[in-house]
Amino acid sequence: MVTRIRLVTTVGLFVGMFIGIVLSQQRFPDDVMERFLTLSTRAETEGLRDAFVGVTATGDPVGGLFSIRSTGVSTEPVQLAAEAFLGLLSESQREKTLFSIDDPEWRKWMNQHFYLRQGVGFDEMSDAQREAVFGLLRASLSARGLRLSQDIMKLNHTLGELNGDNFVEYGQWLYWITMMGEPSATEPWGWQLDGHHLIINYFVLGDQVVMTPLFVGSEPVVAVAGKFRGTAILQEEQQSGLAMLRALSEVQRAEAVIEVSKTGNNNLGEAFKDNVILDYAGVAASSFSAAQKQQLLALVELFVGNMREGHAEVRMSEVVHHLDETYFAWIGGEADDSVFYYRLHSPVILIEFDHQRPAGLRHLMPNEPNQQHVHALVRTPNGNDYGKDLLRQHYATHSHDAQP
Repeated sequence: MVTRIRLVTTVGLFVGMFIGIVLSQQRFPDDVMERFLTLSTRAETEGLRDAFVGVTATGDPVGGLFSIRSTGVSTEPVQLAAEAFLGLLSESQREKTLFSIDDPEWRKWMNQHFYLRQGVGFDEMSDAQREAVFGLLRASLSARGLRLSQDIMKLNHTLGELNGDNFVEYGQWLYWITMMGEPSATEPWGWQLDGHHLIINYFVLGDQVVMTPLFVGSEPVVAVAGKFRGTAILQEEQQSGLAMLRALSEVQRAEAVIEVSKTGNNNLGEAFKDNVILDYAGVAASSFSAAQKQQLLALVELFVGNMREGHAEVRMSEVVHHLDETYFAWIGGEADDSVFYYRLHSPVILIEFDHQRPAGLRHLMPNEPNQQHVHALVRTPNGNDYGKDLLRQHYATHSHDAQP
């Protein structure tokens, strides 16, 4: 048995409590554990210091953007898959996996590998439990979203191979799942998958779904050797972003490109950045032709389409409704081998795609952004990440002991 540490932070207090035991095949060496604990504690203390507001353009959320309503898209398959998974857990596993619907666990995720996660880990699951988790993902995600998730996990193994077979810090099964609230057809609940380069937050209320924040990425993004040779992710998102820039007129492109030089990491909405204030920048889609608007929506769908098809259609309808308020911004070059960052931003969606500096592979390449390290994320601005605005509205009309 191997002890790992679950961190619980309540606005910076009681950080680093030893309150969980997770099974694994390998033990973190003492120096690695000490380093991970220090970094994790710092991230939670700083990141959860302020109460949740959400991504905004001014610091104040815009109201009236989201409402509790029937979408006509059933969430029953997700509920049943979640119940099947919970039914396979031992009592001790359930205890560390289940949280209340308004627990700060929602906000405790990290795209970097050092974070000491909560919940039950894939590495401690039986084959049946692991298959049940994939059943939950299969019910919640599109086929594309499921494959992307599995490929990111495989590439984390590849990263371990490229670090001298360091499967203590990197590996296919170093991912954890937690569940907030009890699976229900009427009451709010959800689940979170958390691990290196893969974070899925999935909130459910009736037949409504909010699947943000969503973080996907990898280093490397293409495995050229090793156990999972040939695995590749985010290539279409990369090429389609570049194609969108190239489809702009000269005037539009001058507005879209906010910086030509890209020397660092540019994502702004990553872990513990729930309250980032981000004004609109770049070129407004209101200036786009009909063809350009369709191309922009196709780019958005590459990210939104990781949800199951029906729920993705509901989400895309929100994006379409605010299309003329959507902005496309670019940093970097426009050649095939350029490194770049792009952002799609409206009142209801924030998408970021970024070529990053090496991190786990800094021993193999120069310290500058490259196409083999990609971070991409999707958020719901104006207070509805984690479904929090819907949860607030639910509490306003339903009596509950706890409040978000």
